[in-house]
Amino acid sequence: MASGSGSGSEKVPVLLLKTASTPTDAYQDIFSTPRDSFNYEPTFVPVLQHRFEDDGMQQFGKLLRERRISKGLDSAYGGLIFTSQRAVEAFARLVDEGKGDDNWPHLQDIPVYSVGPATTRALKAISQTPPLRIFGEHTGNGDALAQFILDHYGDWYKDRPTKPPLLFLVGEQRRDIIPKTLTDENLPDNRRIAVTEIVVYGTGVMESFPKDFAGVLQKTATCQSRWVVVFSPTGCDSMLKGLGMLDGETGKVAKETHGNPATYIATIGPTTRNYLKRTFDYEPNVCSEKPSPEGVWQGITEFMKGLT
Repeated sequence: MASGSGSGSEKVPVLLLKTASTPTDAYQDIFSTPRDSFNYEPTFVPVLQHRFEDDGMQQFGKLLRERRISKGLDSAYGGLIFTSQRAVEAFARLVDEGKGDDNWPHLQDIPVYSVGPATTRALKAISQTPPLRIFGEHTGNGDALAQFILDHYGDWYKDRPTKPPLLFLVGEQRRDIIPKTLTDENLPDNRRIAVTEIVVYGTGVMESFPKDFAGVLQKTATCQSRWVVVFSPTGCDSMLKGLGMLDGETGKVAKETHGNPATYIATIGPTTRNYLKRTFDYEPNVCSEKPSPEGVWQGITEFMKGLT
């Protein structure tokens, strides 16, 4: 058994560089429950701060109020795409503001595409009667969701000679895999889907993160080992600096040393892993095969087993 991993010994700290979801967080649930003789202690260290973008929110709200997102022949958009909980929060805010408005659309006749379980849970929590029709939870990443949309959306509007565009609610920083896939010039005309992106939120590193992270590192300094779980490229610089891993001259990780306590790094998926490799010449110890609490837990636990 890896040192510090047994249920009867010291808990292994898992520093989750994210804001805890409310009312419950699945990472808190899975990492605070001993399983398979592994015992972790999760701590959330928020990295990102989000702000709604007024222009995008006004544009999206106007489309909703004017019922321009529907299955109607004269609609501007025939479906919605969400790949982040922050975009869902922006949507939820507009829904809340629209309560009691007789013209408020219920959107029950359009597909709402969601990239994974967390985003889907957030969408299902939005009260709409009839409820939203949400698809794509099983996909797990943007590439898989885009492939799913090509087939599903095509079938949804199979009676139309031309499919209506999709509306994609995004943040300032995002990958372009979904729009590129859906509008690929190599696709037949009848499969290609136009996509419009509206930026509804922006993201930056919280000013308090370096201090907050240093405080948590100090509290866990006497442990035999600990994990840092990274969910986004944003904040990686501050995280590596906090761990004392960056070379001041090169801006790269000086050397892969786990120090005392042994500190290991896991990423939520390949986007963040590749960013660490490309920008800092650093290979994290674990890259989750699935961008989910279970996937991160599994990756860390398998690595810990290998230390025995």
